[in-house]
Amino acid sequence: MIQIDDKIVSSDIFEKMFLCNIIACKGSCCVAGDSGAPIEPDEILAIKEALPSIYCLLSEQSIQTIEKNGVAAIDSDGDLVTVLNNDKECAFVIFENGIAACAIEKSFEKGKCKIPKPVSCHLYPIRLKKYSTFTTVNYDQWDICKHAIENGKNSGVPIYKFAKNALIRKFGKKWYDELCVAANYVLNEIMLNDNIL
Repeated sequence: MIQIDDKIVSSDIFEKMFLCNIIACKGSCCVAGDSGAPIEPDEILAIKEALPSIYCLLSEQSIQTIEKNGVAAIDSDGDLVTVLNNDKECAFVIFENGIAACAIEKSFEKGKCKIPKPVSCHLYPIRLKKYSTFTTVNYDQWDICKHAIENGKNSGVPIYKFAKNALIRKFGKKWYDELCVAANYVLNEIMLNDNIL
């Protein structure tokens, strides 16, 4: 574990490889799971403001879900998350050629929404957990991402590089630069220990 400011970063972020392979997984992370994507209050406001442009992309079922339940809900763990259609896929999912995509992101690309998607989605497979005095930055390993793990290994892309833009969006460029320095330190230590063994 490495601490940067009030963030405690798991070494998995540096050591594990990950690169999404959307063709292979079909965007399963938007469909699978027990609850919606973690979402923050300011993101809810941005999505609500953009709902007219988002509704143009959604199915009638998704629109009804959002109209009835709102943009977000509290899940069984007490976390604020995006609403689901019939306890299945995220209500903001659309399908293009059988691949799940995000209506929020599509709205952002058209200049209608202030955010590209909830930052939790942008960060994935990184998951954040806030405590009273610090935030943990962890790797959330999920079997539906096996293609991304394989793709990451083949491409040599560690998680912290895969999630660069999302980490900068969340914590800022200065913090990310410090993360890269920490990554070099951790990886050099691993190489040194491997050579000793």
